[in-house]
Amino acid sequence: MLTLLLAPGVRATDYKIGVVDPNRVVERSPQYAAAGKALQVEVEERERNLRQQQEQITVLQSKLERDAALMSEGEMQLLQNDIRSRTRKLKYAQDEFQEDFALRQNELRTKLGKQVQEVVIELAKELGIDLVISDGLVYYNPRVDISDLVIERLKRNSATK
Repeated sequence: MLTLLLAPGVRATDYKIGVVDPNRVVERSPQYAAAGKALQVEVEERERNLRQQQEQITVLQSKLERDAALMSEGEMQLLQNDIRSRTRKLKYAQDEFQEDFALRQNELRTKLGKQVQEVVIELAKELGIDLVISDGLVYYNPRVDISDLVIERLKRNSATK
């Protein structure tokens, strides 16, 4: 960029620059809100299932503590094995849930990122912007910030779908 600005015959005033705050755009877009709601619905069902499994283990542990003196050695061993087995399965299900949740979040963020990029390119072409800068900014003048325009376009695109 510096080379272009210093090149003979090219002046900095010949370029139109825009800035996009990707975090603000994503957090204020209706697509982000919709994706969050959809993800929440998916999460609630699995969380409910995990809570039920934990409650079953707690009931069995209470039974073991309460009735251990009345149980035969074999019954006690079976119950302990059942509790250990269910605890391992629950741990595995929780780990799987965490991985799936992270993967799903990344998928949704990537999809939204592509939509944002498309809108930024569309706006840049419409507004005659030569360069749009995003991540890694140290400072920018708010007059070159097109984030609100991107958000408004995303809202319009969301309303038409």
